[in-house]
Amino acid sequence: MRVVVTGSRGKVGRATVRAFVDAGHDVVGVDLVRPVFDAGEVVPGRYVMADLTDAGSAFSVVAGADAVVHVAAIPQPTGHPPHVVFQTNLMSTFNLVEAAVRFGVKRFVNVSSESIVGNFFPERDFLPDYVPVDEQHPLYPQDPYALSKSFGEQLMDAAVRRSDLRAISIRPSTVHNEDNYESNLGPKVRDASEVSANFGSYIDVYDLADALVLAAESDLPGHEVFYIAAADNAGGHDFAEILRRYYGEGIELRPLERPDASGITTEKARRLLGWTPTRSWRDYLDSDGRSLQGRSSTSPGTPSSGR
Repeated sequence: MRVVVTGSRGKVGRATVRAFVDAGHDVVGVDLVRPVFDAGEVVPGRYVMADLTDAGSAFSVVAGADAVVHVAAIPQPTGHPPHVVFQTNLMSTFNLVEAAVRFGVKRFVNVSSESIVGNFFPERDFLPDYVPVDEQHPLYPQDPYALSKSFGEQLMDAAVRRSDLRAISIRPSTVHNEDNYESNLGPKVRDASEVSANFGSYIDVYDLADALVLAAESDLPGHEVFYIAAADNAGGHDFAEILRRYYGEGIELRPLERPDASGITTEKARRLLGWTPTRSWRDYLDSDGRSLQGRSSTSPGTPSSGR
């Protein structure tokens, strides 16, 4: 397929472009960064600089595509004024979906977020109704980022109603790669009291990229939504014990697939997409949360045995 990957110069975008090229697809990467022709770029495929909040730019990059994988976004509500976060994320998605519908694109993969539930950046305290969170959990977004992702999924619903477009929204947990495992997850590995809004859930960027390829190649009809997370939680802690120690009986605990389970279940993605997470924080960090880089024969992005 000819696949347009937006946000192609970001952490997720780079891994996604590589995964699509490795899968044999013709990739066009799109981002705001100026193209550099002699810098020894490691990102394969072709590249186009474009501001996707501009409708004309969005239409120009989508023309001729078989699939659009929309990764580009301001990734959190902090650091930018709320209206900038909301407008940037929502209008880029709207413009791309509108272009995809008008050009008859067959598949749109929309990168949403786990924060759509409302557990990240709330202005009022929030806890999920139950854990592990699944696709049936109600959505309670508060902040402009989560709201933009919620409206983005509604754009997918509307698009499949009015066209032959097939859409998949992927809700990844917090994304990590070899560059930030230690800084982001190291504290949680060392200390179970370092609780997080998603109960230690995370996803390796290369596992997420694999899920995006499967989503683009899928022939599932309509608009499906999938959570994507690692099988375990950061630190490999006993999930039930940690939940009760720090949250008491305030959150319903549903059945776990393993003692060190993630706070997000990916059963639906495994069942309908054929996706299985193969990487863990253990591939990058030791039991003290320190980086294994330079001390392990396992290269970044290589699946670990048994996971």
